[in-house]
Amino acid sequence: MQGLWAQVTAQRGHLFGWAPVLLAVGISIYFALDQEPNLDLCAVLLCVGLLGIGAQRWLPDVIRIWIVAISLVLVGFGLAGVRANMVAEPVLGFRYYGPIEGRIIEIDRSQSDAVRLTLDRVVLARMEGQRTPATVRVSLHGDQGYITPEPGQVVLMTGHLSPPSGPVEPGGFDFQRMAWFEGLGAVGYTRNPVVLGAVAADGAAGLWVYRQRVAISSGVQSRLPGESGAFAAAIMTGDRSAMGRDSLDALRASNLAHLLAISGMHMGILAAFVFAAFRYGLALWPYAALRWPVKKIAAIGALCVAAGYLALSGGSISTERAFVMVAVMLVAVLFDRRALTLRAVAIAALIVLTLRPEALFGPGFQMSFAATTALVAVFGAMRGADVAWVPRWLRPVGAVFMSSLVAGLATAPFAAFHFNQVSQFGLIANLLSVPLMGTLVMPAAVLAAVLAPLGAQMLGLWAMDLGLRWILAVAHFVADMDGALRHVVTPGPEVLGLIALGGVFAVVWRGGVRWVGLVPLIAGFALWQVADRPAVLVADSGSLIGLLTETGRDVSKERGESFAAGTWLENDGAPVPQDVAYHRAGLVENGRVVWAEAGGAVIANVRGATALAGFAGCGGADIVITNQEMRALSGCDVYDINRLRTTGALAGRIEDGTLIFESVRDRTGDRLWNTEAVRRREGAFATLIANATTIQ
Repeated sequence: MQGLWAQVTAQRGHLFGWAPVLLAVGISIYFALDQEPNLDLCAVLLCVGLLGIGAQRWLPDVIRIWIVAISLVLVGFGLAGVRANMVAEPVLGFRYYGPIEGRIIEIDRSQSDAVRLTLDRVVLARMEGQRTPATVRVSLHGDQGYITPEPGQVVLMTGHLSPPSGPVEPGGFDFQRMAWFEGLGAVGYTRNPVVLGAVAADGAAGLWVYRQRVAISSGVQSRLPGESGAFAAAIMTGDRSAMGRDSLDALRASNLAHLLAISGMHMGILAAFVFAAFRYGLALWPYAALRWPVKKIAAIGALCVAAGYLALSGGSISTERAFVMVAVMLVAVLFDRRALTLRAVAIAALIVLTLRPEALFGPGFQMSFAATTALVAVFGAMRGADVAWVPRWLRPVGAVFMSSLVAGLATAPFAAFHFNQVSQFGLIANLLSVPLMGTLVMPAAVLAAVLAPLGAQMLGLWAMDLGLRWILAVAHFVADMDGALRHVVTPGPEVLGLIALGGVFAVVWRGGVRWVGLVPLIAGFALWQVADRPAVLVADSGSLIGLLTETGRDVSKERGESFAAGTWLENDGAPVPQDVAYHRAGLVENGRVVWAEAGGAVIANVRGATALAGFAGCGGADIVITNQEMRALSGCDVYDINRLRTTGALAGRIEDGTLIFESVRDRTGDRLWNTEAVRRREGAFATLIANATTIQ
């Protein structure tokens, strides 16, 4: 115990880096629970944690560190619980078809490349206001074109809406949870024409900014037609709706997709360029150079421009995170502190997790902070190194190579975990593209913005076009190389946890003990190598199953439910077209009944009322899965549509020769975002608190 205490006390001055880690532990505990904790418990733990942190200065050294550590975990747990209740909005509880009215607040494209509208001020037929979702998202199919959607318009349509769906398999991406924190209460589509109910009004400031964003995006694309114009619009405004599917796939396969999203790199390059322009511009004026704090003025100017970029880009979570990181570093300059330190990264992480605890599980947060932490640590360790032997002209190239290598290695496990793919030649693509982004594309974007009031923005856009054409060419060249992309299996969440823990320990801890972090790091990769996939997967609709065979997963439908089928195949690490997976051997189709065998159990998937009517009893099956209502039977285990609506999708694994099913609900439990009874309980408590506060 004394040895442990000696190791901890030896870290004095470096322990702050562990603050966001401990906060993240508390957040993870909250989201890992299978039962929603009461709001009062979360509030109490948050208060206790804050008190513990506030009182640490009066505590003895022997217990101070441990009290603060426990307090940070409690604060993380409490923050996550309070935040989950604060964002509560009504969620549609059934499938709806009928008239939909709402105001357009966002326009983008769905995964199928259809125009998609996000609406607020929603009105649904025969539904009280307190039960109506605050926002809904509707994809436009069929014969459209009667109106040109614009932010602020009130539109009318007849369409389908349903509650946000849960994971397509236990442990999969939980869109239901993401929609809860975004305030999205229903998603759907329409095949009927959308008509205009009212013209776009001025509305709130947020809508005005969004309209400017749309106008800038349209203006850029009109002056730079084609993929480079769509790329330029994405960089300047965050609008990626015009990007072609081929270009998107090439950017992802070459590990250049991060250039498309407004992230830390864009915000950092923009702030650095503006900072340098202000600083060196003022330095050319002798009076200012001698009398004014030029460096701090430059930091304030860069901070203002970065804030404007944040507003213009739509303020997504990834852009907010990037702005926070840049703002922390610029504020450090104002206070005469080193901008790029692990302490600055830790402060940025604390701010992001405090504002949005749910961001912890997003790939953007994980990859951004992994890259930043690794870069700061590596270049910090290299500070003072003797590089006199390197020619001066080669040093910038070496810095770009090193930063691309470090950032790529740091983010690779997170990208592989979330997207099931590894870009084999991503380093080459980044070396050929990232320098151009920093030295030509982003400065040209600033130039275009400065010259726009004079009508001379084409000068900057022309330079952007040159750089972006080169980047797109590199992306397609690298993506077309043999073996450019390698697909990997999705492992359990403990794998990523071990890798992250090992990496953080190796970077943040001081002294030789830091290399102990390699143990969980190696253990995580070892577990990834032996990760297995479920033998059987069942969609929550009851009409799609997938059987793992020696040649890959065989799915029961040639088309339809493509999102679930495609996700299963990606998670298997073997994405192929759905029709290819359908024609594999494994499942036996007999009319509207599909048969499978796994772990000694016979499974029958009965689809449709007619097929079920002709299916006598258990039909010789041990497990019956159907998209219809079916009574329970004594001779088999029945998963009908009603039971699947409660359990969610299923994953069957073979343990000791027996097939055992796990459901999504087994993994997620009863939480605010997936259980109506929990929402009613917490909603009533929150209303009681609000009323008590009002009375006081």
